Amino acid sequence: MSDGAPRDERFVPGQKASVTRTITAADIETFAALTGDRNPLHLDEAYAARTRFGTRVAHGLLTAGFISAVIGMHLPGPGGVYVSQTLKFVRPVRIGDAITASAEVVAYDSDRQRLTLRTTCANQRGETVLEGEAVVLVDRG
Repeated sequence: MSDGAPRDERFVPGQKASVTRTITAADIETFAALTGDRNPLHLDEAYAARTRFGTRVAHGLLTAGFISAVIGMHLPGPGGVYVSQTLKFVRPVRIGDAITASAEVVAYDSDRQRLTLRTTCANQRGETVLEGEAVVLVDRG
């Protein structure tokens, strides 16, 4: 039943947005400096060579941060505010990997102005490296 109020249909299931960024050693070093996470797995090639990964890997939250760029700039875009984000780290991200962070609308509650997004990051080979779900507050349209 309709109450006669206009329905906000800016966000529809299946709607998507993404950004791509290539991971550099400088990105990893800057993230380490900003967060204080100086784990040698990320910063010391000799140390990392002796690990299961065989080389330096990016911080998981550095990769997850690219989802924030999608949400803040594209879907929903400026004014969107994170409520929650789940993350599952599926594969390591290495220097030189081109990571595409994507968000896809799962649901939109226009009354509560809450957008639920399926979030993923994939490398240049199309392999998922991170998956999760975000809930975001949006401004009234």
